[in-house]
Amino acid sequence: MSDPFRPLKNAFARYTTGVTVVSCLDPSGRALGITVNSFTSVSLEPALVSWCLDDRTSVAGAFLNADHYAVSVLAADQETQSQRFATPDNHAFQEGEGERFATGAPLLEGRIAGFDCRLAERFRVGDHTMLIGEIVHFDSREAAPLVYVGRGYSQGPVITD
Repeated sequence: MSDPFRPLKNAFARYTTGVTVVSCLDPSGRALGITVNSFTSVSLEPALVSWCLDDRTSVAGAFLNADHYAVSVLAADQETQSQRFATPDNHAFQEGEGERFATGAPLLEGRIAGFDCRLAERFRVGDHTMLIGEIVHFDSREAAPLVYVGRGYSQGPVITD
């Protein structure tokens, strides 16, 4: 079967992005994550970030019903975690893989930055929902980020303050 979106996907693949895992708690309290490269800063005052959720993903319901989420910006050595959370129906955190801050949403250990967020807005856009979060806590460390370009992973330069 031919993919009618392949030319557009090929054009998007020319843009280098960072790699994140966005996570929340489902109604039963289970920690879920999904690999996302649409994460971006929105505002400094108030401190806001955004990302886009594919409405067809198996964990869409959990994220659309959550009042809080967390964003883990992945380090260069976290490609395996990125691939796992990008795999359909493989979104549960493993025992001891995360930590929690103010909202209770899980953040991955080993990340180079983390943003603990309270949901501020949701916007349905095409086949995705854009989620805007207000940062209630964040952290960062000096390290090389995991980046994605041309349908493959690479390592960015070490980021220092």
